[in-house]
Amino acid sequence: MPNKKQLADLVVTALSKQLQQAIDAANEAHAAAVDDQSVAETQYDTLAIEASYLAEGQSKRVIEFQHAIDAYKALELIEFNSESYIALGALVQLSTDSDTNHWFFIGPAAGGFRCQLAQQNITVITPQSPMGIALIGKQLDDDIEVMLGSNKLEDYIVTLK
Repeated sequence: MPNKKQLADLVVTALSKQLQQAIDAANEAHAAAVDDQSVAETQYDTLAIEASYLAEGQSKRVIEFQHAIDAYKALELIEFNSESYIALGALVQLSTDSDTNHWFFIGPAAGGFRCQLAQQNITVITPQSPMGIALIGKQLDDDIEVMLGSNKLEDYIVTLK
């Protein structure tokens, strides 16, 4: 059984690495935008403008990663039981995933993040994702139906923690 605190820590560690990479990229882009080499030599020279757009985009990524880290640090990790309705912080297993020890963790951010913890495969999904929308508000043994691309997944919830 995956430990939610360890899982949240793993996600924060991964987000922190991505945050540092985004900070480094933003700093490089900012430096390029103000570099003497970027000064326009003709009216058609757009290097400085492109570098400033890149710097702005990288700065937005930094903010998004910081918000995601803050959301995980603020996440209340409660235990769900057979009476619970699936919500943020739930660890859910579908019947077809029980053989492969696969779980979905509904997190506030970092959808698509995958890891292994205690011999369990875990995929983080957000409430806004197709799978998140299908699971939120459901209970143990409820059927779910999700369109994943052109494929329809029909399954039911076997474990909720």
